[in-house]
Amino acid sequence: MPKQLLSCLLLALLLATSAKAQRITQSINANWLFRKDAPQSTVASVSAATGWEKVNLPHTWNAADVLDDEPGYYRGTGWYRKDLQVPAAWQQQRVYLYFEGANQEAEVYVNGQLAGRHAGGYTAFSFPVSQFLQFDGANPAPAQVLVKLSNRHNPDIPPLSADFTFFGGIYRDVYLVAASPVHFDLDNYASNGTFLTMPTVSQDAAEVVLSGALRNESATSRKLTLLTQVLDAAGNTVTRQQTSLTLKAGENRSFRQALPRLKQPHLWSPTDPYLYRVVSTISDGKTPLDEVTNPLGLRWFRFDAAQGFFLNGQPLKLIGTNRHQDVAGLGNALPDALHEKDVLLLKQLGGNFLRISHYPQDPAVLQACDRLGILASVEIPVVNAITDSEGFFQNCRTMQTEMIRQGFNHPSVIIWAYMNEVLLRLPEGIRRDNEPGRAYLKKVNQLAQQLDDLTRREDPARYTMCVNHGAFELYQEAGLTKIPQLVGWNLYQGWYSGQLQGFADYLDRHHRELPDKPLLVTEYGADSDERLHSFQPRRFDKTTEYANAYHQFYLKAILARPFVAGSMVWNLAEFSSETRQEANPHLNTKSLLTADRQPKDAYYFYQAHLLKTPFLRIGSRGWNLRSGAAAGSDSLFCRQPVEIYTNQPAVRLLVNGRDLGTKTAEFGVARFNVPFGNGWNRIRAQAAGQAVEDQADIEFQLLPTSLTSAKLPFTELNVSLGDARTFSDALLHQVWVPEQEYVPGGWGYVGGTVYKLHGERLPYGSDRDILGTSYDALYETQRVGLTQFRVDVPDGEYEVTLHFAELEAAPAAEQLVYNLAGTGATATAAAKNGRSFSVLANGVAILPNLSTGTTLPPLQAVSFKIPVSARGGRGIILDFQPQTGETILNGLQVRRLY
Repeated sequence: MPKQLLSCLLLALLLATSAKAQRITQSINANWLFRKDAPQSTVASVSAATGWEKVNLPHTWNAADVLDDEPGYYRGTGWYRKDLQVPAAWQQQRVYLYFEGANQEAEVYVNGQLAGRHAGGYTAFSFPVSQFLQFDGANPAPAQVLVKLSNRHNPDIPPLSADFTFFGGIYRDVYLVAASPVHFDLDNYASNGTFLTMPTVSQDAAEVVLSGALRNESATSRKLTLLTQVLDAAGNTVTRQQTSLTLKAGENRSFRQALPRLKQPHLWSPTDPYLYRVVSTISDGKTPLDEVTNPLGLRWFRFDAAQGFFLNGQPLKLIGTNRHQDVAGLGNALPDALHEKDVLLLKQLGGNFLRISHYPQDPAVLQACDRLGILASVEIPVVNAITDSEGFFQNCRTMQTEMIRQGFNHPSVIIWAYMNEVLLRLPEGIRRDNEPGRAYLKKVNQLAQQLDDLTRREDPARYTMCVNHGAFELYQEAGLTKIPQLVGWNLYQGWYSGQLQGFADYLDRHHRELPDKPLLVTEYGADSDERLHSFQPRRFDKTTEYANAYHQFYLKAILARPFVAGSMVWNLAEFSSETRQEANPHLNTKSLLTADRQPKDAYYFYQAHLLKTPFLRIGSRGWNLRSGAAAGSDSLFCRQPVEIYTNQPAVRLLVNGRDLGTKTAEFGVARFNVPFGNGWNRIRAQAAGQAVEDQADIEFQLLPTSLTSAKLPFTELNVSLGDARTFSDALLHQVWVPEQEYVPGGWGYVGGTVYKLHGERLPYGSDRDILGTSYDALYETQRVGLTQFRVDVPDGEYEVTLHFAELEAAPAAEQLVYNLAGTGATATAAAKNGRSFSVLANGVAILPNLSTGTTLPPLQAVSFKIPVSARGGRGIILDFQPQTGETILNGLQVRRLY
């Protein structure tokens, strides 16, 4: 038989039987047991223990305690147990346990014997377990798997601290893998043992090289054939290469297989994320022994310090977000579908880039990026600070290697990063201008250099990046702007510091002083609580309107500067940060989506700039319950602004069928002053000259200018004291309006001042978590020293509810650099003599002795509901009479009964 025909028959045989070559990989997520236990517990004692909880994976033990009022969350030891029934047919196979991620120190035992240990909560790890399995003919004994985990603070394991929650548990999938004794390397940092490189790619041709290692764990020498095929999206083979080799018993051999040049390749890009498949099979000439498949996206790219980023020879502005891996109620234990949903939401935004922060995430994330056309950077969790120890340095090097090898074959990845704001929190006693400080900066520099060198050796085709906070001189002094190929800046001018214009000035400074270093804005954002609104927004007020103005300024500055290669909003969605307090305790609300993935206004604003198809969306869609005072005593409407986001030149607006005219869109926003009537208002927005429109229904609670108005009878009033914002509560169907000074015929306070923390960051109110309520924003503001609150309602029967929270006599709290009080603020001390006062309603002492020693515990929401009669045209007069210290009031509600 001619050799050519023999070769063709062999190839046909391999193709026909390739399905059998797949190594067996199956998830083992169901029917685990879990218990918390002391860290000194032994395998024997845990195995014999009772009180196990039934769980399925993914699982975290912190899904609930990070959201409660109790400071802190469980950072300790947890044990997982499962009985595995391993098939008898696997007796000659090489069996592995593969963990996609478990936080953060893991010990894995099989049948009481240690299979392996792993440090770090965000990269995969696997251990061979064949030697621990017990086979007895056709009836193998069940294998007991025990996993000991701890998410405790360990100074040798990053992250040491961060603005996110360190959830504990086996929070990603776990697999059982069975492979032939002859297989692709399964012991290469939990990678699949094969690595694709593309030495050259152009529109005309592409070179593809497969490298890796093969292992022969059989007892004899084996003659083998390695066949690699590149398949297009339709399954057609477009190029292939076959290599013969012989492996001795026990040999582990590296290989490099260059494939014939692929002509006229279909390139991968965000607008056309075309994927090939690379299928690599090892066989003994008759039977396929092992097979791996990798995605292949053919593209080339470069960064330029003056002109930004180029993909496939064309300039491309990288615009996207950061992403954390948790979802409200689930913690970080997510099914793959929710990881994929986040990437899809980024794609629907019009984004083309995802900074996977601040750690490698579930494999489903990069898989989705590959499919959807989202470019990505990935980083290890060296956040805020380092430990000067060999253990810490070694764990960092191992994590960087794991991250790169596990994500190597994803075409979406273009950047490997290794530090985030690493100089944000200098260790105690260390200053940049003392000798310990200079020594610390030198150590940080050494670690950065080691990680950068390691990354360039592992993957010279991709870029390295170090991400810094906005302390330009400090990072220059530490040399962290010189080591990486790219510099990322996390910039929050107009939020944590300074004014908005400082952001544009900072970008220009980088370009002026580091003209040869490509720049990415790796973080920027402003907290926004969807319940809070203001038509005169201020820094730190957490209103939607301030966040809108912030993003509109930042994006304009970014797009105006070609040297800014890319920008990433912080964050895609609200995420867990247990140590945060503020109006949304335990959450970071700088985001384009709420924690349950509902779009905020800024999401629509970016769509207006990033989407190529006609787009129009009415803003503040979540604010569909509004309130405000009538325009005059005889008026039945209130004017309030509405923003329309669009990529069209002009917008026409109709309200309840009334045409409000057409407005030109300025930088993607058309602004209207809308007259809202009492009750439901239908808004229709139409793009001029385009068949694109949007509609929203908004319920408006119109407050009468005069509370005795016959045209608009009084029903209820909800007031947030010491506040300049509106708070909209959809659940209780209530709108809380800002305080105002009393005017006859209306309502308001008499006397007093707005409560304000020391320092210049917060415009008013406290930044502390108020216990016993989910309405922290209402209890964090108050009026101090008021003498009266008057409501000139008609005669009748009313229900008055008074809300209090003692903000001043509060225990000290840890001052986090990202809490709004700032590092310069100190916790307020309790008044020397406490606080006590009485409240009278129309002369009756309804609350005769409110006191910090009894009824007003620090940082605790307290409310009192009281019936009050309005008679003789006097309305409701609440008198506040101090006894010790000053009077306070945080909120007031008045509801007419009859």
